[in-house]
Amino acid sequence: MDGKMGFKGTFWNNRKMEGKPVAITQEKNPVQVTTYGQHSFAPNVKLVDFSAKYETVFRPKQTDKVLLDVAGCGHYEVYLNGEKKAEHSIWRTTESRIEFQAEKGKEYKIEIRYAEMPNYNADMKINIGHENPIDYQASLKQLKDCESVVFVGGISPQLEGEEMPIEISGFKGGDRTNIELPKVQRNFLKALKEAGKKVVFVNCSGSAIALTPETESCDAILQAWYPGQEGGEAVARVLFGEYNPAGKLPITFYKNSEQLPDFKDYSMKGRTYRYMNDALFPFGYGLSYTNFVISDAQLSATSFGKDGKITLTIPVNNVGKKDGTETIQVYVKDPTDADGPLKSLKAYQRVAVKAGQTVNAIITLDSKSFELFDATTNTVRTKGGKYEVYYGNSSADKDLKKVNVKLKIN
Repeated sequence: MDGKMGFKGTFWNNRKMEGKPVAITQEKNPVQVTTYGQHSFAPNVKLVDFSAKYETVFRPKQTDKVLLDVAGCGHYEVYLNGEKKAEHSIWRTTESRIEFQAEKGKEYKIEIRYAEMPNYNADMKINIGHENPIDYQASLKQLKDCESVVFVGGISPQLEGEEMPIEISGFKGGDRTNIELPKVQRNFLKALKEAGKKVVFVNCSGSAIALTPETESCDAILQAWYPGQEGGEAVARVLFGEYNPAGKLPITFYKNSEQLPDFKDYSMKGRTYRYMNDALFPFGYGLSYTNFVISDAQLSATSFGKDGKITLTIPVNNVGKKDGTETIQVYVKDPTDADGPLKSLKAYQRVAVKAGQTVNAIITLDSKSFELFDATTNTVRTKGGKYEVYYGNSSADKDLKKVNVKLKIN
C-alpha cells in the first residue's frame, strides 16, 4: 500500500471507524495482534471500544492461486477489490479462508474492517500468500545424517481450555471436536519411520490424544503434558537416562475419536461415560526404564467390620538393571452391583525399589474405602457383603491381581 510492503493499519477509538484516526501503522505480513495480556492493537488505541481497517494492494509475481487467511474475535469484514468476501461477528476467534486466482501483472485491493466486541478480548490475524503443500522429503534431507530423531509435538494451551475464542479444525471454543494428533505431525512421524529413523515422540497436551498410529511410527512416546519453564530440562533428563520416569496416567488415552461420543452432541441417550473397553493407554498406566514384578499380596484379614481395617502387603520386585519407582494401585468392586463401576480407585502407594531388590507396598483400607453409590437409595454408602479388591500398576485387567474380602455391617 502506497509503495510499502505489508498492510496499512488505521485505528479509531470507537467501533464505527468515525472521526480522526488515533493511529496509522504499517504492519508486516502476516499480521497478528491481540488485546490479551493488556496489549493494544497499536499505540494510542484503547483496549476496548475501538475499530480498525487494514489495507493492502497485492501484486502477484506469478499467476497462481492465492490464499487470504483472516481470523478474528469480534466483528470483521473482508473485501477483495471492493467485493465483500466474508463477514463474522462472534466472541470466539473465527477463521475465513478466501482463495482466489491471481494473475501476474494485475493488482488486487484487499481491505479488512474490524470492530472490537464489548466484554471480550479482541484479536485479528491476517496472512496472504501461496499455500504450498508441506514437503516432507525436504525436511528428511536435512536429517539424512541422523539415525534418531526426537520429535516434540502435540497441541497447545492456546487451542484447548475453558470457553476460548477459537474455532479451527479439531477445536471449537476451547473444546476438542476430535482427539487425533494434528495431521501434519502424524504424516511427518510416518515419513520419519518410513525413512528408517528411530523416533522418540514427546507429546505435549493437557488432555488425551489418540496416538494409535504413533505407537507404530514411533519407537518411544513420552507424555510431557504442558511442562512449564523447566520442562525442557526435565524432558532432557528423562531422554538421556539421567532420571527414570515413573508417572502414571490420570486419565484414559483412547485409541481414536470414534471410541467417544460426538463432542458437539451432549445427549446421553444410549451412551455411558463410565465404561471403556480396550483403551490405548488405560488410567494408571505408565512405564519406566526398568521392570517390576508384583507378587501376591498378604492380607491382614479377609473379613472385617465397620470400624475395622484391612491391610495389603504387596511385594514389588525390581527385576531390571536400573533403580526405579513403581506406583501400586488398589481398586474396589462390588460384584453384586451390575450397574456400578467396573472398579474404583481407592488407594495407591509409590515405592522406590533399587535394581534387583524387593520392597513391600503396604496399603490399608477401612470401611470408607468400600463406599459406593447405591442407586436404590440414591446415596453414597457402605454396604455389607463380599467385595473384590484389585491391586497392580494400572487399571488394565492384565496388570491387576485380585483378592476377595468380606465387609460385615449389621
